[in-house]
Amino acid sequence: MYRRLASVMLATLIMLTFAVGGPAAAASEESNGADAKLGSVVWPKSQALPSFAKVKRLDVADVFDAPGDDKLVLSTLQGIVNRKQPRIYLIESDEEGKYTWLDDLDVPYTVHEDYWDIVKKYKNEVKGIIVYDPAVPDSINVATTLAGLKDAVAASPEYAEKLSAEPYKLRVLEDLRGKFHDRLDAYTWQFENLWNQTTHRMLIGLSPDKQIRIPPGLPESFRVIAEEPTQERGAANRQVYELDLTEFLGEESVYLRFDDAFPQDGWGPAVHEVTVEADGQTIAHFIAGTPEEEPFLYDRNNSQVSSGSGGHRFADNGRYFVYKFTPPEGTQRLVAHVDMWNQFKVSAGNKQPLNSEQKEPYGFLRDYAVANRAMVFWLESNVAEERALFERILSAVEPGTPYLGWFSNDVAGEFTGVEITSKYGVYVLAADWFSNMTVFSGSKLTAPAPKIKAKAPKLENKIYVTYVYSEGDNLQYNQHRMRVLWDDPNRGKVPINWTSNPLLYDAAPAFLNYYFRTATPNDQIIAGPSGAGYFYPNVWPDSSFASYLKKTYPYLQKTGMTIPYVLNRIDGANVPLSDVKANAYKDKYHAPGLFLSWEDRYGVEVLEGGMPVSIVRGISTVQDGKNVLEAAKANWDGQSPLFVSLGILAWSMTPTDILELNNSLGAEFETVRADQYFELVRKANGLRP
Repeated sequence: MYRRLASVMLATLIMLTFAVGGPAAAASEESNGADAKLGSVVWPKSQALPSFAKVKRLDVADVFDAPGDDKLVLSTLQGIVNRKQPRIYLIESDEEGKYTWLDDLDVPYTVHEDYWDIVKKYKNEVKGIIVYDPAVPDSINVATTLAGLKDAVAASPEYAEKLSAEPYKLRVLEDLRGKFHDRLDAYTWQFENLWNQTTHRMLIGLSPDKQIRIPPGLPESFRVIAEEPTQERGAANRQVYELDLTEFLGEESVYLRFDDAFPQDGWGPAVHEVTVEADGQTIAHFIAGTPEEEPFLYDRNNSQVSSGSGGHRFADNGRYFVYKFTPPEGTQRLVAHVDMWNQFKVSAGNKQPLNSEQKEPYGFLRDYAVANRAMVFWLESNVAEERALFERILSAVEPGTPYLGWFSNDVAGEFTGVEITSKYGVYVLAADWFSNMTVFSGSKLTAPAPKIKAKAPKLENKIYVTYVYSEGDNLQYNQHRMRVLWDDPNRGKVPINWTSNPLLYDAAPAFLNYYFRTATPNDQIIAGPSGAGYFYPNVWPDSSFASYLKKTYPYLQKTGMTIPYVLNRIDGANVPLSDVKANAYKDKYHAPGLFLSWEDRYGVEVLEGGMPVSIVRGISTVQDGKNVLEAAKANWDGQSPLFVSLGILAWSMTPTDILELNNSLGAEFETVRADQYFELVRKANGLRP
């Protein structure tokens, strides 16, 4: 999205149960049967996700800046302890405020300055330690799976020694060192040996480790030396730029960093070729993405390589990349010649910065995996052997099973991953950065969904605009970024459609309580892609699609998210909804209309069967929105209503930005909520309300 926007019996079973069990006969009834119960966790067959016991009191650990191995121990401990009763809460993010959601729970809590006191307090509820192999990082995920099965904590060899001694005195239950050769070996062994012991009602996709946290801003000694002042997107500024690095001489090396000058719109620096000369002699020359680049690429930080324009490396939004050049001793002049374009911000320094490619374990969703005895894995869907294992796992669960977590390889991984899961009728819940789900799943919905239906204005020859926030399928977005946006003081001054996830009804009712309680008449919460979960409808098998929508429709009703925003891709490309899938949305979700896709165009189409579909035109800046709406006005004949749904990129635009955009519109425009929008669309097209 950022750059070019990652049998009859079976059908009958889907209608009777909600992904209640896998095919493995040896799987226990506790893990896989209908109405499963694990500790105090209950999971009725009609429920998408399990419910935990009521939260009464919490022991809190601030692990935001803690070493990754501390987070691994504490998150797996949290899963074991909270399975019985939610009692441990970990502060792992500060985006929305460290205590924001914790205080909203309105329960007593104690913050422990030394979080190892929490380990001491609950050590008797743990049966031992699973030791991961640092040489095979994916063994962290296997250790997490085993921790859930054996009521243990997962730990590094070093931490296992600490936990084996006083005052913890835990014993090692399994040591994974030397057991696996690589990622594929680890997950193949796990599937063949542990699958029949884990729940088959959910799958967990987590990276075994993550980049260390890099402080925001430029590193010490770095200074901006070149920056594109305009939001160039079409390479009109492409040329070879000469960058004088002489002032940074004096230390062993000089570092050259490339950032996105306008991170909100996703068209960052594109670098094709680099030549570096020390006193006129070439010390580095390469084309990005080739083997010759590697010796100089200090930190790639999730930048990507494209074969276009002769080959180039690019970094959009908050990504960047850094080159390292070591000139000969005594060099007097150092110059870099860089063939680059688009929105570049180039800085240089001579102090070695932190490297984001350094990895460490982390917690987040691991507590939930451990508590539910779920299998945890991380397979690359664009690598043939790993994809084959991924599909073996997906074929072992029933349609309607959730895959919580995410995919590797950024946007390409998302597109391929969601297409593969959809092929097996498995829906995705982005949750790899979700904290404390074992706590929030123990909250209860106390605030009713807003039920006031906005009355549509009289249909006139106007341009009707509706704003649709992206990302709502993403559970961690609901926890972090959405809370920040929602608390913008200008929210409520303009009609906004907030995509969210109806399955928060199970996963985090406390979030819904806050959003429902504080919503204004201008806030409409709708279902994020593509209803109850993220999936591509055209890829989902016809045999189970309608029954899945029917089964999950109560979630849309209970949360008031009765208008869905749908993403529908095949081979990474947006495609129209098939008639079969559109009719399923009409008949099973009873939707008055659908928002579809994220495109560089807008438009409304009424499909066969009478389902209005509004193409979402994505924007990432206020100026983008002004340009789109000015063009719409210029091309409009004024003889009939025109409907425009604008997709608001949640990572770059706030309600204050939307207000600025809205205030720039003339009298020929009218802004409405989603329910009003589709009521007007239906009226304009002669459809029944």
